[in-house]
Amino acid sequence: MSSSVVRAKYKKLKEIIRKAGGLLVAFSGGTDSSFLLKVASDVLGEKVLAVSARSETYPDEEGRAAAKFAKKLGVSHKMIKTDEFRDENFVSNPPERCYHCKAKLFSRLAVIAKKEGIKYVADGSNITDLSDNRPGAKAAAEYGVISPLRDAGFTKDEIREMSKELKLPTWDKPQLACLASRIPYGTRITKEILEKVGKGERYLKSLGLKQVRVRHHGGLARIEVDKCDVVSLLEDGIADMIDKKFRGFGYDFVTIDLGGYRSGSMDHPL
Repeated sequence: MSSSVVRAKYKKLKEIIRKAGGLLVAFSGGTDSSFLLKVASDVLGEKVLAVSARSETYPDEEGRAAAKFAKKLGVSHKMIKTDEFRDENFVSNPPERCYHCKAKLFSRLAVIAKKEGIKYVADGSNITDLSDNRPGAKAAAEYGVISPLRDAGFTKDEIREMSKELKLPTWDKPQLACLASRIPYGTRITKEILEKVGKGERYLKSLGLKQVRVRHHGGLARIEVDKCDVVSLLEDGIADMIDKKFRGFGYDFVTIDLGGYRSGSMDHPL
């Protein structure tokens, strides 16, 4: 059973959602938006629409998982295609890249919401996100996107706690971000780079690793895993296997970051 503090936030969240009357949930399929969609479905029933965006910037398996989750909840679900590569503000990879992507996404979601007669678009932002560099939050504010989890005071850990209590399969799902976040700002983003990064991360996950990042630095791949998993990559020839596989993906050098996984590590130079 969750703590009384978390239960109080859960009650507040349901009240916020109830007052909204209807929600279009920007649904990535991650822990946060899955929890939000579940609660919104419980409170509003058919007055909820989940919309997921798919493109080369996210692994295909994430789209399939999102569709499966929404179907299990019985929530109406739309999948829209986005094409970031038509936008120079994305391809040139400036520090505010995320703002431009989110602005385009939220503008499309606002149109869909209006067409469906839904007053609010909601995302899964929470209190923990306030400590990160998130240019997309500016876009959310500009388009009137609401963040019920944040407004109810939920932290990431509390979302996981309640998700586990609700028996959601996403309660311990590793954090996922756009594959473009693996590329240093100023380095032009190409489909080829995203494909290499995606292949690398899928391979690492096939080894049983949960939280992984492949940071792309030209011909060098910098691997981030949970700090407790760093040593395991050096055992029983695992490092040699990874090195060989990544060279097959097109990398010249492969390194393991001794600092372990850090959310938004590419933002540190800023």
